[in-house]
Amino acid sequence: AEDKPVKITLDLPGALHRDLSAYAEALGRESGQPVIDPKKLIVPMLERFMATDRGFSKARREITRPS
Repeated sequence: AEDKPVKITLDLPGALHRDLSAYAEALGRESGQPVIDPKKLIVPMLERFMATDRGFSKARREITRPS
């Protein structure tokens, strides 16, 4: 069973928001799709970041390893 989503609110620096918006526009142009709402990019970007962070993966394995 999946966990229920948790709603969070955060403040992005203006420059980061502009970059995220530009990234969404570039993705839309590249894929030939309409521009996606930049907010919808945050979750997949965080998932990918954590999935590819070797240090985090190692620490997570050590935490969940049975003693």
